[in-house]
Amino acid sequence: MSGRLSPIDTAKFVAAKRACEFVEDGMRVGLGTGSTAAWLVRCLGEMVKQDGLRITGVPTSSRTAELARQVGIKVVSLDEARWLDVTIDGADEFDDELNLIKGGGGALLQEKIVATASDRMVVIADTSKRVQTLGAFPLPLEVVPFGWQTTKALVEETLAALDVLGDTATRRMNGDAAFVTDEGNFILDLHLNRIGNARQLALVINQIPGVVENGLFIDICDVVVIGHGDGRVEVKDVNTGQTQEERIDFIDTENLFRDMGD
Repeated sequence: MSGRLSPIDTAKFVAAKRACEFVEDGMRVGLGTGSTAAWLVRCLGEMVKQDGLRITGVPTSSRTAELARQVGIKVVSLDEARWLDVTIDGADEFDDELNLIKGGGGALLQEKIVATASDRMVVIADTSKRVQTLGAFPLPLEVVPFGWQTTKALVEETLAALDVLGDTATRRMNGDAAFVTDEGNFILDLHLNRIGNARQLALVINQIPGVVENGLFIDICDVVVIGHGDGRVEVKDVNTGQTQEERIDFIDTENLFRDMGD
């Protein structure tokens, strides 16, 4: 299997595989969105089918819900589950304090709601997502369509007074049309280059009328599982301050990973 995967996909797979160890029988599990989270859903689906694992999944997007059902995971809404034991999701960036930028897949609102309704949030990521300072990845904002250009102007005006290196916002597109979230909103991507005070930015930007939520996840992530292209994983726990390193053995699971990719 390892010979068929690129180093980046190997890193995503081993991170997802290791994160499955945080899931126990009977748990209610938040299922993230994105290419790395898709590996996790497939791994959990294999455990459901092969090992008899019984879990209830709460997806953070319609596409994750569809994949979860395909692999045999029972899916319910957050309202039905009410509270979750763990949420496992990817990240676009994370720093040493496990603050995150999320929303590259456009599901940041559901992702943040689900993550904060969980006893624990585990992030799975390849090593390229680790940064010293957040901000190189564009920060997503979910905004209501009504008056979005006014919201964009207010956002850019606000950014000019904050500790960031860039202050431009662009509406995310899906081909020739605006990208629309599962809630029917738009995404503004903020090109900041560096975020000097992520906590301040998250608080201030959410006060702007028209902004629904931002992609900064502050004090939400408990554990990050970092995958490497050679099959190694690091597990960093923000609560204990401990980091463990181990290696994930590959097995031939071609059916499980057929058609997987970014």
